[in-house]
Amino acid sequence: MAPTPLPDLTDRAREIFRRVVEGYLDSGQPVGSKALSGEGGVNLSPASIRSVLAELEGLGLLAAPHTSAGRMPTESGLRLFVDAMMQVGEPSEHERTAIEQRLNDFGPIEQALEKTSTLLSDLSGAAGVVMVPKREPRLAQVRLMRLAPGRALAVLVGEDGAVENRLFETAPDDVSLDQATNYLQDRFAGKTLGEAASAVAAEIASGRTALDAASADLVSRGLAIWSEDAAERPVFIVRGQSNLLDANALGDIERVRSLLDELENRRALASLLERTREADAMRIFIGSENRLFSLSGSSVIASPYRDREGRVVGVLGVIGPTRLNYARVVPMVDFTARQLGKRLG
Repeated sequence: MAPTPLPDLTDRAREIFRRVVEGYLDSGQPVGSKALSGEGGVNLSPASIRSVLAELEGLGLLAAPHTSAGRMPTESGLRLFVDAMMQVGEPSEHERTAIEQRLNDFGPIEQALEKTSTLLSDLSGAAGVVMVPKREPRLAQVRLMRLAPGRALAVLVGEDGAVENRLFETAPDDVSLDQATNYLQDRFAGKTLGEAASAVAAEIASGRTALDAASADLVSRGLAIWSEDAAERPVFIVRGQSNLLDANALGDIERVRSLLDELENRRALASLLERTREADAMRIFIGSENRLFSLSGSSVIASPYRDREGRVVGVLGVIGPTRLNYARVVPMVDFTARQLGKRLG
């Protein structure tokens, strides 16, 4: 996403705009001319400040809610602030220590990923999300079991002990399960699902298999369903949804309900995070810039994380209202991604 160009603003308009955005991100409330001209504020009269605010509103950078005389940034205004005006530093010493200690604890990688999501939620006050690295365990066993006429269960056991069950349909009178099981077990053992599926599909297509037509059809349909199932089952960990129910959010309960519903749309959320993975860099999505969170008007700050070879293996980030403290959360997400990469080895 190309940075938003800074419009031709006067120095005082730029300063007032910056103060309005920072005030809004800090409090979640619109900022009025009285607050801007108060102690430590802009050295202008309230009337002059109101004139500048009207100018910024005319440019589409600020908006005035009906219930308040103050102004708040629009999504376009937030994008301008993030791209062209925000000063990003490093996480605080407290944040760095908390991140390092949480991720350096011994334990399985799955536990580290769950801790990462919880950590991001705790530090940001929003929801933390981590997309689990895509990995294909090597298979130790494959079994097909009949559940009912026309329905069967495939049990996949990985060499690491992981077990996955996948339902698929068969012909009502299919009697080929045993032959198909023996065939798959012979071809799958020691391979990943992708490797075995490619080999089996090629063998069936070339007619080099000893399977009869019914068994070959059963295997082909099973492979197609398994592959589709694996591709459409995003694996990620979301923690801290309760943080979204703060005092400001309760005043707009419909927006919060929309956000919680959007977080349950796992496939759409995975698609959004994949955009960060494919971009190979941190992404910031503000409100309707992404279709998933267009109803709730929420923001996503996400960063890919890499293994020690520099390969992108997953994505982590923070999801919350558009009034996130971007200057604080952006470096925190970036630092967490780097620390998690070191943990992956």
